[in-house]
Amino acid sequence: MTVVAIDGPAGAGKSTVARALAAELGFGYLDSGAMYRGVALAAMSRGAEPAQVASTVKLELGERILLDGEDVTDRIRDPDVSEAASQVAADPAVRRAMVAHQRRLLSSGDWVAEGRDIGTIVAPDAAVKVFLEADPAERARRRARELAVDPATVLAEQTIRDQRDRAREHSPLHPAPGAMVLDTTGLSVDEVVQRIAALVRQSGSH
Repeated sequence: MTVVAIDGPAGAGKSTVARALAAELGFGYLDSGAMYRGVALAAMSRGAEPAQVASTVKLELGERILLDGEDVTDRIRDPDVSEAASQVAADPAVRRAMVAHQRRLLSSGDWVAEGRDIGTIVAPDAAVKVFLEADPAERARRRARELAVDPATVLAEQTIRDQRDRAREHSPLHPAPGAMVLDTTGLSVDEVVQRIAALVRQSGSH
């Protein structure tokens, strides 16, 4: 069993890099952010508290994200769900439920897992830990391109979200001990993937 933990703020390239790295190595891919987005969407849809939803919601992760059997891959990326997910992720009860779920998934097989607390909380014994970062303006541009929205709006929301992620009491965003901090500003996805893949191979995990 090998786990590669990739953490970092929104727009640093985690999802794109982790998905490509998993394909490169033949590992499974775990998008922890999609789980929090799924809980946020379920809470919004049901008019329920996120903590209540977290322990009962059925999330299936893969090329498509299924929430209680419904394909929500695109919906969970909408701005209203993104904002709600950031707040939901600060709820200790939600985090406990999601961390337990993530640990169960990672307990067998080889995985590339990405999020904001994979290396620090979910899988502190991961074979390779990486913290991706990038210039805030570059991160906002990437996100805006993905969502087809105004970069200035994304940058303003991103700043608030970064502050919330770093200041929260439970699982604050920061590099895990022993993590390689990699600035992706100006790097292609393939360049980042190959650097991490080399680390994995050097670790003797693949």
